[in-house]
Amino acid sequence: MDTTPVRSLYPDRPDYRVDLLYRTNVFTAALDGALLAHSDACVVVDEQDHGLAVYFPPDSVDFSRLEPIGDRTVCPFKGRAVYWRAAGSGGPGLAWSYPEPFPQVARLAGYLAFDLDHVQVSLGKGRYTGVRP
Repeated sequence: MDTTPVRSLYPDRPDYRVDLLYRTNVFTAALDGALLAHSDACVVVDEQDHGLAVYFPPDSVDFSRLEPIGDRTVCPFKGRAVYWRAAGSGGPGLAWSYPEPFPQVARLAGYLAFDLDHVQVSLGKGRYTGVRP
């Protein structure tokens, strides 16, 4: 894995928003009808200049259906990302994670998001937690 330090742009862009929205809705992720992930503890990321992304907790992902690939990218507001593709497919990366995200988004550590152009992510009903602001 590349260990070159990654520089955060938060100091240069204090106005930039990456909002982590915690939801109790049931989310699922499927590829060609095969369930990849299912959870009611996802984090919806609403990042400025990007669409919404749903991040699944690692224990909700069926890693037997995925295989890691060597692709790495850097987001100046989240950190270094690692990627997975469908197991045995030889295809492109369709899921990513930030193993060591920047402190501002530390809650994303290890959570996986799926490429919405390749994977169907569905939103289900939420549950009432009894907590009101």
